[in-house]
Amino acid sequence: MAHSLYITGTEDSSGKSVVTLGLMRFLQSQVRKIAFFRPIIDQVDEARPDPGIDLVLRHFELDMSYEDAYACTYAEALDLVTSGNTSLLIEKIFQKYKAVQESHDFVLCQGTDFRNKDTAFLFDLNTEIAASLNIPLALVINGRGKGAEAVQASVRTSLELLKDKQREVACVFVNRVELTADERAACVANCADAEGEAATPVFLIGENPALCNPSVGEVRKGLNAEILFGKEGLDNLVHDYLVAAMQVGNFMNYLQRDMLIVTPGDRSDIILASLASQLSSSYPHVSGILLTGGIELPDSMRRLMEGWTGAPVPILSVGTATYETLQELAKLHGKIAPEDHRKIGAAMDAFAEAVDKDALVNRIFDFRTDRVTPMMFEFNLAQQAQRHRMRIVLPEGEELRILRAAEALCERGIADIILLGDAAAIQEKIRNLNLKLDGVTIIQPTASALFETYADRYYELRKAKGATPELARERMNDATYFGTMMVHMGDADGMVSGSVNTTAHTIRPAFEIIKTKPGTSIVSSVFFMCLKDRILVFGDCAVNPNPSAEQLADIAVSSAHTARVFGVDPYVAMLSYSTGTSGKGEAVDKVAEAARLAHAQAPELPLDGPIQYDAAIDPDVARTKAPGSPVAGHASVFIFPDLNTGNNTYKAVQRAADALAIGPVLQGLNKPVNDLSRGCTVPDIVNTVMITAIQAQAEKGLVTLK
Repeated sequence: MAHSLYITGTEDSSGKSVVTLGLMRFLQSQVRKIAFFRPIIDQVDEARPDPGIDLVLRHFELDMSYEDAYACTYAEALDLVTSGNTSLLIEKIFQKYKAVQESHDFVLCQGTDFRNKDTAFLFDLNTEIAASLNIPLALVINGRGKGAEAVQASVRTSLELLKDKQREVACVFVNRVELTADERAACVANCADAEGEAATPVFLIGENPALCNPSVGEVRKGLNAEILFGKEGLDNLVHDYLVAAMQVGNFMNYLQRDMLIVTPGDRSDIILASLASQLSSSYPHVSGILLTGGIELPDSMRRLMEGWTGAPVPILSVGTATYETLQELAKLHGKIAPEDHRKIGAAMDAFAEAVDKDALVNRIFDFRTDRVTPMMFEFNLAQQAQRHRMRIVLPEGEELRILRAAEALCERGIADIILLGDAAAIQEKIRNLNLKLDGVTIIQPTASALFETYADRYYELRKAKGATPELARERMNDATYFGTMMVHMGDADGMVSGSVNTTAHTIRPAFEIIKTKPGTSIVSSVFFMCLKDRILVFGDCAVNPNPSAEQLADIAVSSAHTARVFGVDPYVAMLSYSTGTSGKGEAVDKVAEAARLAHAQAPELPLDGPIQYDAAIDPDVARTKAPGSPVAGHASVFIFPDLNTGNNTYKAVQRAADALAIGPVLQGLNKPVNDLSRGCTVPDIVNTVMITAIQAQAEKGLVTLK
């Protein structure tokens, strides 16, 4: 079941408010507790709250605060994007969104406004936010002035564009259409034909002047105009503006229904002619008169108006000149205010008339996506790690990056951290850096009461390999060996090292002490490749140079298990330069044999190979190269035939796709030990500790596998 929907327009004046109101009323009939959320609003101003949030919260009486309904302002968002920190913007939005989501059954999100801003940039930003939050889109297209073919073209172009960007679209609303009932039906059918079997539902909402045009009252509010006469007519809708600068005889020829007459305040002749037109069946009625220049009406005109029982039209006055006033009028759009129940009712009725409720229910609540975005992945890691706090030992306790990461981990309640090293040196660095590490355990191996016990245990484990008691004590002097023994003895649940030490120095003690799981022939690794809209699992890209077919099969099964532990549904592609039987050679034969052996080990696992990378990941290529494959086109776990291929590929994807690579994550050991790059950052350390903690939970049966 989808628990969120993200409404975004493709351009200005598309009609997001109409769709939002209609969806809110619909959702209230389907869901118990609904929230409304806008990632980005124009400004934070207590005196003038965001119109979209104000409208929905007040009309639907939602149980949430105004502050919870948005993440940041447009100015803040633009500053982060232009400074190259889009990821920080997404993270900020994600945190606010998740807080709202956790306390509600459904979150209806509404994208940014386009008015006077870069339309293409904001459309891309909205769709990227939705993809990062893993929320399907409700696309709103402006259909005003478009014929049936133009509407179809707009729908197809938008869907193709979003398909290319791998964005999920739940439904499309074309608003403000001016088509007959037959034209609408044909248009919707043609849009479905263009999509094929998995057609995205398209709903056409008719043009309604009562919703699109501003009222005289909205003009007054938008221009901060003074109301001189005719307060009763402030609800009159303004169809268009007419600047009256010519003589009365010519001016009368330009009158059209519901026009707002704009004229300088000293044109008494225009004012009288406009009022007189209201009393004549030969002329259309105007919506109001707007006087410019701040010119006061002559006393004679005031007496005339005051003596007129019920002024026939409202008369407003502004201090700006006519040209400047017209520029401000051009910025006005028909808005729906919380107190404007007439417009709200009209909007919801227009939506209800156009939308097939059953189709909407099926699409919104049955919408499925297997994608896990990087932001979701990291959030889920933290959430899972926090459920059952594991004890993670960090042997490089004197390293500054380790200490900063330890502070972040403690603050977020990710794990119980054990630091190894010179206790006095660690404490001094904590003080100098002003870190909050009151909850960590600091152990100096040589001074530990466990030192002799660990040395004796190492001797017992390794004496058959030539170890002596002296060598055992020497090994326990090494923090990495000491930390590994803590994990082996159950005094810690996992270990993370490698920010200073080499990979070999991190892994060797694990091979000697912890060893491999029963039935596993090889210790291997995976990288979690965090692309913008999904998580891929790559193995083995760090440990084994040239695995045999049997070892490749083990790597595939282990990688699928690791993927499940971390919430990625495994579809395993055994990669080769050949798909199926299209190629020949020893390398292809090895992958084919590995696939056969992996099937025998885990017959329930969706797995295919040999298969090429493009066929594994691209649905269009898959239909040509591997029709009928259970994996082709949507693989999530990629097994490389050797280290040369895997290491180069993960780095190429990391750089070319600007992907975050988390790993290597070791798999196949009896207990979790993971290696860091010596160039790792504090976030890298935090992520690796979270992964290690979850692996430890899985070893204890505390993780529910997909």
